[in-house]
Amino acid sequence: MRLLVVGRLSGQLSAAVKMAMDAGAKVAHVETVTQATDALRKGQGADLLMVDYELDIGALIEANERERIHVSVVACGVNPDPRKAAQAITAGAKEFIPLPPDAELIAAVLSAVADDSRPMISHDPAMQSVIRLADQVSASDASIMITGESGVGKEVMARYVHEKSKRAQKPFISVNCAAIPDNLLESELFGHEKGAFTGAMARRIGKFEEADGGTLLLDEISEMDARLQAKLLRALQERVIDRVGGAKPVPVNIRVLATSNRNLVQAVKDGVFREDLLYRLNVINLAIPPLRERPADILVLSEFFVKKYSEANGIPLKPIGLEAKRRLQAHGWPGNVRELENAMHRAVLLSAGSEIDAEAIRLPDGQPLNPVAPIGMDYINRAAQAAETAARTFVGSTVAEVEQKLILDTLSHCLGNRTHAANILGISIRTLRNKLNEYASQGLSIPAPQSGASAA
Repeated sequence: MRLLVVGRLSGQLSAAVKMAMDAGAKVAHVETVTQATDALRKGQGADLLMVDYELDIGALIEANERERIHVSVVACGVNPDPRKAAQAITAGAKEFIPLPPDAELIAAVLSAVADDSRPMISHDPAMQSVIRLADQVSASDASIMITGESGVGKEVMARYVHEKSKRAQKPFISVNCAAIPDNLLESELFGHEKGAFTGAMARRIGKFEEADGGTLLLDEISEMDARLQAKLLRALQERVIDRVGGAKPVPVNIRVLATSNRNLVQAVKDGVFREDLLYRLNVINLAIPPLRERPADILVLSEFFVKKYSEANGIPLKPIGLEAKRRLQAHGWPGNVRELENAMHRAVLLSAGSEIDAEAIRLPDGQPLNPVAPIGMDYINRAAQAAETAARTFVGSTVAEVEQKLILDTLSHCLGNRTHAANILGISIRTLRNKLNEYASQGLSIPAPQSGASAA
């Protein structure tokens, strides 16, 4: 994590800086709020600002926002005055750190505010194969396209690739292309010169230059305007950028990762994404499966989030109850890992007993997860009934017809639950999904998952 300390380095603030470095932060220092904004404008990136509460924190945040620089602020002060500490929080500081410093407090604040703890957690074979591919290509400088539904963990994968790369000690810079208006995204990426447009009061270094030597993540790149796609393609091909209003190209040395939750091949066919840019970015594709297709990850992620949010909220760690585990595994999780994380955060706060029970795990609308039928003999009996019925009707059929009927009958008896059907049939969920897509293209009706069942 990159920390920028703002204020005069007294003995106690210097001690806080040392503790921050001991906690793993890379620390830079300026004395005034004007110098802080200027440093950020010039590309001296920071994940967090630690600011003396005697300075004008409100003015600092306002100046940063005018430059579209969004960095969290924590205030600090010697022998703190409660009134000034409250004013710092009101002005926009996320936390207050009293000085003289406490090492554990500083480490906790840095971790909580920066939220930099995003480990890659997986036990499921489907996800493990993607991680193995990431391990194999991380050391290269090849561009990587990370695809998957919203909430599957594409940015977590991007950070994982960066940390495994030879650029790990250099910056990791992320830009959400969908969150920045088209007329501002060019300046955000490539920077601008003073006077390049109304409001450009000074030179601004863009994310390409800020990431120099490291990794630049272009999140949801499918939302980028076609004109910017052309400029991005030139930057990737020639390793130079043009600042808005600039007179000469600026060389950059970065590795580019990109994410998308859309089908970019279809976007190319629709004429909204450049085919040559797709080829340039998609040297390697890391396709992250949705959570419903990686059932072995559900409980291990749930337990990780329970531990994380128990510690963050100062709540004793509780185990997840058996019925709660069954409901977690049966739920379809359309919002993927992001939805699961939010659900477990709520569960930590709502749980009243000695364990996290099923009633504590609630959906965004406040409803608990649906109860599920017992798993085991019920599904075995259903499969046996399907096999018995099939045996009476398969004589005279082709092998392909027998396979088709067995798959569809088993899926129907499993209430549309793809995971259980695949287990009973002895095939992978991917093979089952491919078969179902083939049948659907033939115009056949495919049993839909009922409430609480997993979709493919």
